[in-house]
Amino acid sequence: QVQLVESGGGTVQAGGSLRLSCEASGRPGRTYSMVAWFRQAPGKAREGVAVIYTLAGTTYYADSVKGRFTISQDNAKTTLYLQMISLKPEHTAVYYCAADDRPVLPGPNPHPSELDFGYWGQGTQVTVSS
Repeated sequence: QVQLVESGGGTVQAGGSLRLSCEASGRPGRTYSMVAWFRQAPGKAREGVAVIYTLAGTTYYADSVKGRFTISQDNAKTTLYLQMISLKPEHTAVYYCAADDRPVLPGPNPHPSELDFGYWGQGTQVTVSS
């Protein structure tokens, strides 16, 4: 049973930084073709933040976070990170990591929907105060 567990959320002042982590367990050696971060702000739909297509080795970001957020993995590919800098109150949301192991390469629209992922973490709250 695959489990994704996020950590690193919390409350930070505007302009501050946080690094979220997502540790995968349950299926040693499993290779995920896509790993990603999504977020859901109060009263809004869940939206994609950043994704890594591991087979292609490419990374994509939502326009709203380009230059502020960086997605990465450790060498063992068991932990996913999201480094967030220069945070703003509008970045307040529950952040989720997601993964899928079906072979996929980025298409003309490289931003996957939440329906493309079979594995999800429970989410971690990020609150940015003004």
